[in-house]
Amino acid sequence: MEKHIYDNNNGLWYELQGDYYIPCLVLDEKITQPIGIWGRKYLRHIKEHRPVLHTTLLLSGKLNGHIAEIGNRATEMFDRLVKQLAEKEGITEQLKTQDQMAWVGAMNNIRNAAEEIVLSELIYN
Repeated sequence: MEKHIYDNNNGLWYELQGDYYIPCLVLDEKITQPIGIWGRKYLRHIKEHRPVLHTTLLLSGKLNGHIAEIGNRATEMFDRLVKQLAEKEGITEQLKTQDQMAWVGAMNNIRNAAEEIVLSELIYN
């Protein structure tokens, strides 16, 4: 038996593994991108609330790339908002050294506000 065969019907190469021919498939670079927490939230949202978009992206092979892009944009937006809100509220490293509990509380409030903004503007939009 040959180690590799080509099927003209579907255009795939097959490799002999034991007694079976297994298709030689390679994932695209975009498919292997990590999606992160924001990408997972977006994926869950479009699966539940926008199934046509999800199916269209899935069947076209663009789902993971699209989710990774949204995840990257959301991460950048979240980091930028946290920094801007902390500056606006006057949360500094000096406060962190003087009163750690006040700094943690203020930063938690800022992170929660930034998360809500990202969710409403980018993920659930």
